[in-house]
Amino acid sequence: MQTLQQSNEAEAGLRALGFTELEARIYCTLLQAGPSTGYRLAKLCGKAPPNVYQALGHLTQKGVVLAEEGEPSAYRASAPSEVLAALKANFESARTAADEALRSLARPADDDRIYQIAEAGQVVERARAMLSSARQIVLFDLFPVPLEALRGDLANCAARGVTVAGLVYGESAEIAGVTQRRATAEARVATDWPGQQLTLVVDGQEHLVALMAEDLAGVHRALWSDSAYLSCLQHSGLSAEIRLTERGRSVADPLAVLSLFASAPAGLAALTRRSNPETPL
Repeated sequence: MQTLQQSNEAEAGLRALGFTELEARIYCTLLQAGPSTGYRLAKLCGKAPPNVYQALGHLTQKGVVLAEEGEPSAYRASAPSEVLAALKANFESARTAADEALRSLARPADDDRIYQIAEAGQVVERARAMLSSARQIVLFDLFPVPLEALRGDLANCAARGVTVAGLVYGESAEIAGVTQRRATAEARVATDWPGQQLTLVVDGQEHLVALMAEDLAGVHRALWSDSAYLSCLQHSGLSAEIRLTERGRSVADPLAVLSLFASAPAGLAALTRRSNPETPL
């Protein structure tokens, strides 16, 4: 039972790497059964011999399977470490070629539209791409999990001479060249906000706003736009929030009540109630 499960998992892993179902079955069968003729493999795999021989031809060309000289030929599986190393090298080569080809394409003009992103990994990668293209100034509002995911990217951005500043929540290790300010009402944010927040504005040209699950396993809502108008508005609002933290946290400060949690508008009440209906507002 365990051997069958392991074989199924191994075949699934190979299919994820681009093997066909039959190619994955043949390779795993050869690993378990040792050198075999095509006819024997067809019986072991329960597949038609012509299909097995065709798949063996492809696997041999890729170096995944070694063919014995002579008739009838026996086939032997290459070591998994060799196969995976070759796959990695081929992937990197193909990725580099694709990257160069895609970069050569003309970038379309900014279209002012707002786009939704449905996957957390894509949100993080979009944020990294934005940071890598930053030239002047980056503003951010990052909860602990996305902050850790982007820590290296923020440092690299600052190292290029870009101004990088933003809001963080709770204690956060210093990031070279990056100005971090503890957000106001951070304690309530930690308990009431329905997920991990990521807000990023780059050069007043593009912005990303995302609310993700606590472990970044999913996305509640994520929006990206390269609208200069909307990005400038995001920049203005976020820069004001960052500067507001410099004025202290005294409730006597007339500007302190302007923050989202201090003023607690109706929209905030609706948002936090959906997250935790039993939490008094």
